[in-house]
Amino acid sequence: MTGSLHSLAHGSKTKKRSKTNHLPGYLLHKASGQARVRIDGKDFYLGPYGSEASRVAYGNLIASHASGVPVDPFKSADGDYDPGLTVNELVLAFMLHAKTHYRKNGAPTSEIHCLKLAAAPLVELYGFSSVDAFGPLALKAVRTKMIELKWVRKSINKTIGRIRHIFRFGVKNEMVHPTTLQKLQAVSPLLAGRTEALDNHPRTGVSSEHINAVRGDVSDLVKDLIDLQLLTRARSGELIGLTAGMIDRSGAIWLAKIADHKTVHHGYVRTLAFGPQAQVILGKYLLASPNQALFKILRTAYCRAITRSCERLKIPRWVPHQIRHTAAGAIRSEFGLEHTQAVLGHASADMSEHYAKVSQSKASEVALKIG
Repeated sequence: MTGSLHSLAHGSKTKKRSKTNHLPGYLLHKASGQARVRIDGKDFYLGPYGSEASRVAYGNLIASHASGVPVDPFKSADGDYDPGLTVNELVLAFMLHAKTHYRKNGAPTSEIHCLKLAAAPLVELYGFSSVDAFGPLALKAVRTKMIELKWVRKSINKTIGRIRHIFRFGVKNEMVHPTTLQKLQAVSPLLAGRTEALDNHPRTGVSSEHINAVRGDVSDLVKDLIDLQLLTRARSGELIGLTAGMIDRSGAIWLAKIADHKTVHHGYVRTLAFGPQAQVILGKYLLASPNQALFKILRTAYCRAITRSCERLKIPRWVPHQIRHTAAGAIRSEFGLEHTQAVLGHASADMSEHYAKVSQSKASEVALKIG
């Protein structure tokens, strides 16, 4: 009986303790120097630790949590406090701009996805901070977050550049003070061997042995695309986007002007040149209507067919883009650098219309001999 009473009493105490509400603490996030509070398993970042703004934000969030009424963490009880434009608001304004700016042929480009990735750690750590309070140390803290997430060094450097671009947009639209951007420019890029950030191995070409192994394992369509890439050194997306109407077959070398390519927004004209061997392959698919894609496959499916073949054959995994690396070395050794640039479409942003004509000539020369 005594044991039962003891258990009952102990259970009663345990139950009583479970009802105790602990006030969420005002904490320091060491990596960023931010104050934070965890409520219902979610971290809220409040601004520089120890600052008046962070204390006000903390108090409002605690009040919100206790009352169940949503409260802006940067509004005091009487509504007087206003930190100015926050990082959250700047990012929102920029992303609305990006949706209309980063488009190609009426569709959003992949840069939109990259910008969203860049903004994620920024708003997580400093979303409620004033834009003009965001300085070099804060930017380095965001970068540290990316290292903790195991992002690779080159991606981190590019992402930091995108964050600066967001603030540059703010300066151009008088949302951010120019000195704020100037301070962010002081943060140097991560250098190889001098950071904990990971480095990917550079992408190289693929051996002829492994290419031939896959060619014998995949469908005729995939095999033909591999052969066309070997002959033309084109990007896989450029070939998969081809239609019969795009190909000029009036000369000994067939030419196709690609409307959708990486440097189209710089005004550079990308032209593919198809020599005799490539023409034989294309001839099998030219029965399609002028505006219909010749190859009935998505770029991702083409890549997946190759990587799955590598897995079946138990050989090192390679992707279609590596064919261009394989080809680049062969063309450069036989024809030189300018011919390699012409075939691969590696024109700089300020290339003139004159260069485009020279490039097409050199690409045709290569196609006539080896394509």
